[in-house]
Amino acid sequence: MDVVRPEFLPDASASREAMESLQREVAGAASFADEFAFDAARVGRPEGPLVAGVDQAFLDDRAVSAVVVRRGDEVVERSYAVTPLEIPYIPGLLSFREGGPIVDALRGLNSDPDLVLFDGSGRIHYREAGLATHMGVVFDVPAIGVAKNLLCGSSERDVDGLAEGERVPVLADGDVTAPDGEVIGYAVQSRQYDSGQQSINPLWVSPGHRVSATTVADVVLATTAGYKLPEPTRLADAYADDAKREVERGEE
Repeated sequence: MDVVRPEFLPDASASREAMESLQREVAGAASFADEFAFDAARVGRPEGPLVAGVDQAFLDDRAVSAVVVRRGDEVVERSYAVTPLEIPYIPGLLSFREGGPIVDALRGLNSDPDLVLFDGSGRIHYREAGLATHMGVVFDVPAIGVAKNLLCGSSERDVDGLAEGERVPVLADGDVTAPDGEVIGYAVQSRQYDSGQQSINPLWVSPGHRVSATTVADVVLATTAGYKLPEPTRLADAYADDAKREVERGEE
């Protein structure tokens, strides 16, 4: 998989001011509308598009970045890369910590996914340039951010105890550069307990690049299979752990 916009590659050695400036440029280059050739209704089907999931595991001061590419339920390709981490986690600057390792893993693919799901935010970000947006623009690939926690913005209503399949818009507020009240993503209840005695928190999903907020929510719900996480990122998470163990065994 080739880098299309090298000028947007994250530089972990840059100053915080330079990182935030680059994010604003990334957001300006991003599209939060549906701009893809595949049929979104066929995502996850045998005849559907190639969908990749990206996730990471960590080994001391290194990231094990894993990518799993699927068409329907078939795994077409897997790739991982082990890369040193250069900076600590800083809220809002995740792409500068994890972006380089992810670029290495995606560059290792022979296939060109039609859509990539990332474990991180997209437009739900202070400068509308979360990990999924940054990587989506770098590779100019339709991208979706799937986060477990809300970074910024505010849900249109309370999300506690949502029913499975329910979604609630996330709106831009004073912490986000998008116009106040604009829908920048959704809280999506991908799975929920039946008993009502316990509650599963929703996922916070948002456009990364070349995908609309509505389509993002549809795709995430279409790609869950009895688990909270959509299958592309769930499999990437498992593969990252497998790759980490493989690296550890090789170092023994």
